[in-house]
Amino acid sequence: MKEISKLLDYRPDIKVVDATLRDGGLVNDFFFTDEFIKSLYNANLRAGVDYMEFGYKGDREMFDETKFGACKFCDDDFIRSIVGENNTDLKIAVMADVGRCNYKNDIHDRAESPVDLIRVATYLHQIPTAVDMIEDAKKKGYEVSCNIMAISTAQEADIKVALDILGKSPVDVIYIVDSFGSIYPEQMARIADLYCEYANKYNKKIGIHAHDNQKLAFANTIEAVGDGVDWLDATYLSMGRGAGNCAMELLLGFLKNPKYNVYPVFQFIEKHMNKLREEGVVWGYDLQYLMTGLLNQHPRTAIQFTKENRKDYAEFYKEIIAQE
Repeated sequence: MKEISKLLDYRPDIKVVDATLRDGGLVNDFFFTDEFIKSLYNANLRAGVDYMEFGYKGDREMFDETKFGACKFCDDDFIRSIVGENNTDLKIAVMADVGRCNYKNDIHDRAESPVDLIRVATYLHQIPTAVDMIEDAKKKGYEVSCNIMAISTAQEADIKVALDILGKSPVDVIYIVDSFGSIYPEQMARIADLYCEYANKYNKKIGIHAHDNQKLAFANTIEAVGDGVDWLDATYLSMGRGAGNCAMELLLGFLKNPKYNVYPVFQFIEKHMNKLREEGVVWGYDLQYLMTGLLNQHPRTAIQFTKENRKDYAEFYKEIIAQE
């Protein structure tokens, strides 16, 4: 049973990370207006959010600049055009995907950059490269976290090996990532215990990044909070790839730390997030995402189903069952 103080009191170690531009950018190819980004930055400031993730450090040799907005590449000059010198308590983060970024060249020394935190994203088979990226970012002066993706499809023994390797690296935070939205709170409790075991051994922090395929992103996040996980990802109105993520408005409403204020989140959603939906940007829970979550599959087929504006849910279920 959880310590009630972990749910009714607040822990100063908790950090809230806004991933709206990064995970949400996967929905609209990162085509956010500067007004949207500046307003989101100001909303995060007023809401007391700890970190704002601006997007990816995408490799321009792999990704066509004309097909993506600025948050796909997160140039330092672009971030400065939004935040200036960012003389605030809100820290700036970017994500670097193993195999999809030129981290040696595109991530500059921290002293030259407005970015505070590099978030390395990796699959289990890419861990050696992830460690090299972590070491590179640390040498350049950054805080560093690492997201191990798609753990719901991994063997526990392999996760333990990865946690041990990352524990010995200079990474600051290791993330539990429910990439397919297939994990239930009871499972999350066991996963959090496993991650925290290694965190305690190596003096690391643990974070959670949840997807909402089964409408459990918030439930899994607060489950993890009660189990000692400190770094919590969320997005405004759950905006994110496919079914989206843990909703910022739910998370800040739940956390007891008086530094957080949910009212600016409501204001931003009213003015900006609803406008995105009116303009035709589509994300959030739907049956096709539930199905891939139930089957512990990557949601790429559900995303394509959505893009094609299909409504034949039963037929889609037969199609993806056949892939099992």
